Amino acid sequence: MSITINMTKAKVIAHDARRVSRNAAFAPLDIKTTIPSEAVAAEAARAIIRTNDDALQVSMDAATDAAALKLLLPAVE
Repeated sequence: MSITINMTKAKVIAHDARRVSRNAAFAPLDIKTTIPSEAVAAEAARAIIRTNDDALQVSMDAATDAAALKLLLPAVE
């Protein structure tokens, strides 16, 4: 008897982990966007995070098996 992984549920879990990682990356920039002298640089950094997160989301949605999905999971700190 082998274990069958529900990929729909696995992707939901992976996306939750992706969101947690993205929010952690945004946290220090959220404060900097309120400081006029740092706002432009902070927003540029946030745009890079959004772009990378969008690409990761597409890759996670395209994963066809658990091994491929696991490779895409963000590092837990």
